[in-house]
Amino acid sequence: MKKAVSTKQTDRDTKQTDRDNLFAAAERVFSKSFVDDIRSRGHGFLEAGREGSYIFDEEGNRYLDCFTSAGTFNLGRKNPAIAAQLKKALFETDQGNFVMPSEEKALLARRIAEFVPGSLECVLFGVTRGESMDAACKLARGFTERPELITVDGGCYGESGFALSLSARKGKEQFGALIPEVKVVPFGDADAARSAISPRTAAFIMEPVQAENGCREAEKAYYAQIRSLCDRHGAKLIFDETQSGFGRTGARFFFEHIGVEPDILIVGEAITGGVFPMTAMVFTPELKGFFDIHPLIHLCTFGGHDLGCRVAMTALDEYDRECPWGNARETGEKLIKNLGGLAGGNKPLKSVTGRGLLISLNFGAEETAGAFCSHAAKNGLFADTGRVDGSCVLLRPSLLIGGEEAAAVTDAVERTLKSL
Repeated sequence: MKKAVSTKQTDRDTKQTDRDNLFAAAERVFSKSFVDDIRSRGHGFLEAGREGSYIFDEEGNRYLDCFTSAGTFNLGRKNPAIAAQLKKALFETDQGNFVMPSEEKALLARRIAEFVPGSLECVLFGVTRGESMDAACKLARGFTERPELITVDGGCYGESGFALSLSARKGKEQFGALIPEVKVVPFGDADAARSAISPRTAAFIMEPVQAENGCREAEKAYYAQIRSLCDRHGAKLIFDETQSGFGRTGARFFFEHIGVEPDILIVGEAITGGVFPMTAMVFTPELKGFFDIHPLIHLCTFGGHDLGCRVAMTALDEYDRECPWGNARETGEKLIKNLGGLAGGNKPLKSVTGRGLLISLNFGAEETAGAFCSHAAKNGLFADTGRVDGSCVLLRPSLLIGGEEAAAVTDAVERTLKSL
């Protein structure tokens, strides 16, 4: 007599088969080593659901999302207001002709100018972080008529031409010669910057806080010194706030903490709450003068798409309504303090750094950090290691998490540390 098999068990087996087939296809089409790496971090599951601060796998297991697509889902997964606008816009518009102005493009540009502090009033839309950085470098070189770009070590700006050349990306030497006239100086070293910046320098470029590098930031005085050096030599200052912007560090943008305004600001995919692909380069009216003479220095077929503009405007409305930077500041301060109490001594967690809800767990070894991610997934916490410093694990939850969810993060970290 055959043993009865439960319907639930059959469903689980079917879902596992579907998952295995999808991962096998990914190995064939994309990269076997990439899939192996995903599995080694305990991330070998499919996102079958997402809501607020959580994601769900194909078996219904819940994970507190502390990756949020590298800090893109600042307003939670599948934010209701933004998702509703996307659905509505789909029936009312499309991307529009990218070479033509539109009401959506104009309204969003004005909203961004109002949202970003200071004199950054002009906008060029993009789709990816790297693309917006490329546009910024082209603008700086074109405006100044200078060749040299200076950046700092440990940065991460994207995968395209200028962005990759500026980034501390492992293995980029495999691609041969990249953009010329790029110089790298130590982050936080004002004397090195003083020696490097000259009348040949078009721009000094940095992430003011390096998310993928242990949430590293410099002394406050350093940023003011860089601003002064750029002004003295006629160079432009470019900040990439793809991961630190839209409230993640406890202010709308990190540059408000340090009181130093850049000439060009890169804002990332969090501009739409992660619901639609969009980025932007925001810059001063002075720099717009170059576009007035050379309007086609950078073109993007999907940059400033009308549908995406509507989604971004709703996201900005949500940012203004929620003011999540306040919650990020208060909740992040408590979370960093509580997590810091789990570090030190002979424990695998060496230290905790960060600001707001951009937090780095520093383990001192890539193997330990990777093992933490794998064990954390078993405890319902989805997180990943830094792309520059792989010995760190980054926590980037939704900026709308409450005290209960923050406590759940601490509890999951504590249980994971014990399991290590």
